[in-house]
Amino acid sequence: MADTGGGAAGAEVVEAIETIDLNADLGEGFGRWHLTDDDALLSVVTSANVACGFHAGDPATMRRVCDRAAARGVRIGAQVSYRDLAGFGRRSMDVPPVELAAEVAYQIGALEVFARAAGASVAYVKPHGALYNRAVHDAEQAAAVVEGVVLAGRLPVLGLPGSQLLAAATSAGLPAVTEAFADRAYTAQGTLVPRREPGAVVEEPDAVVERAVRIASGGGVTSADGTPVGIAARSLCVHGDTPGAARLAARVRQALEAAGLRLAAFA
Repeated sequence: MADTGGGAAGAEVVEAIETIDLNADLGEGFGRWHLTDDDALLSVVTSANVACGFHAGDPATMRRVCDRAAARGVRIGAQVSYRDLAGFGRRSMDVPPVELAAEVAYQIGALEVFARAAGASVAYVKPHGALYNRAVHDAEQAAAVVEGVVLAGRLPVLGLPGSQLLAAATSAGLPAVTEAFADRAYTAQGTLVPRREPGAVVEEPDAVVERAVRIASGGGVTSADGTPVGIAARSLCVHGDTPGAARLAARVRQALEAAGLRLAAFA
């Protein structure tokens, strides 16, 4: 189910779905530094958002993750970012649209080399961090991201329901795929609570599992101020850099399947 309008998610209850994708951020390391437990997560998720070198990831890491994702039948997605290794891509930057479009295409192209070498291909694109959040409201930056995706091969775009990013993708004729976060707090407008604010990340495993099932079952979430927020999502994200992420993702998957949902990639 896709919601590609320009407004924020509403308070209404959305229709339940029968199939859900489970994605996580992988390859978030650089050199000798490794943040994500890629092998463990690849045994659980159906889609892997692979860092493409701008916020994390290096060529050897990208190649390794693509090889292992392809071997497990996990879809490979390009997680594109502002050029911000020092800030892990979580600092908003004023990048000219032409430059941003080129950088998005560049990142997708780099990952595609390793995906093809593994016998697969890049199946979709998801912005990371500050770029993801900026593209929710900033139509110019969102359009630049989509222009980069078009340059790289007209792939599906994964993003927040009601975002400018998905609206731009739809306008460009790209599949716009809605996403929800089991481990992030929401505002009453259906956007993510900024990470700098207390409670932005849901850390209690039981709460994350319960939220995941409720979202996939059409119940939406309760915002930070107690407002019910309806979210139509075809994919659920569990962040790979969360402590114990692989165990948490496994619990989420088990709970979704126990609720009668089928886990399958959207792309």
